[in-house]
Amino acid sequence: MFNTVDIESTHALKPGYLSVNKLSAPLIRHLVQQAEGLQVGVTQHESGCTMIDAGILRFGSVEAGRLIAEICMGGLGEVRMLPKHNFADHEFNFINAGSISVSSKQPVLACLASQYAGWALSHEKFFALGSGPARALAQREDLFQELQYLDVAPSTCIVLETGKIPPPEVIEKVLRDTHVKPENLTIILTPTTSIAGVVQIVGRVLEVALHKAHALHFPLGQIVSGSGVAIIPPVSTDFMSAMGRTNDAILFGGHVHLHVTGSDAAAADLAKNLPSCASKDYGKPFAEIFKSYNMDFYLIDPLLFSPAKVTITNLDTGHVFEGGQLNAELIALSFSNE
Repeated sequence: MFNTVDIESTHALKPGYLSVNKLSAPLIRHLVQQAEGLQVGVTQHESGCTMIDAGILRFGSVEAGRLIAEICMGGLGEVRMLPKHNFADHEFNFINAGSISVSSKQPVLACLASQYAGWALSHEKFFALGSGPARALAQREDLFQELQYLDVAPSTCIVLETGKIPPPEVIEKVLRDTHVKPENLTIILTPTTSIAGVVQIVGRVLEVALHKAHALHFPLGQIVSGSGVAIIPPVSTDFMSAMGRTNDAILFGGHVHLHVTGSDAAAADLAKNLPSCASKDYGKPFAEIFKSYNMDFYLIDPLLFSPAKVTITNLDTGHVFEGGQLNAELIALSFSNE
């Protein structure tokens, strides 16, 4: 962690430093102030922190999910809802809410230093992956050493994909690791089986591309900007189906465009290997893959988690490379199954 790194070299102390916590603070305030209209619940937890229910006892909403996705990106991304999905030429026997569009001029910080659900939080039977700007304060992941990014801020927010209130021990851990006062911590709860949960998960279409590019050892410093679009699946009350649909919305219905620098050979290689179809586990709905591995998430090929289609534009040469394809048949199969 950064206690072993010379923090004079980190982004936090460099001119032009961008704080994902400070940039997301206005979005968090807006979510709280508009809670009733967004159908989310805001309460003060006994610990003193603010707890936002975006789908457990409250219904939540598409707009709440969109706003939470922008909070997850640390205020460095723009998230919009589109009325049409990216399968305009296909008729499906299900109702979908269109698509989500995500873009960032600082995709490495927005996606990897904030949005990525990389902080595992557990106590006894409770487990959730934490995402959002709190990760950049806590520095609990080796990834931050690579990014050389350390945020400094008096308040923070963590987003948990869970249908349960975290136990006091988990909240205490977040407070201890982020070094903020309880009244300056906001915890947002977004169950996968809620509309806000579905929207904020599929809003990670660009993030999964950045994470896959990192796994492929593409130099993160050569990724200049990015955007992505993914289909919004129907909400399911069954967790397994909900998890499958939200993953499949990206694996088979996501398209990401990255602007990079460097050689054409590296850009072409990224376009070839980044799409989900490059994985050995590609070809079935995610829920089926998950069950085939006895529901052990970590046995699934990690290279599966990426968008269906990618476009790579090399800013140094002007050449464009594409890889992968959208898969309407697997989307239809996934979204129609309970």
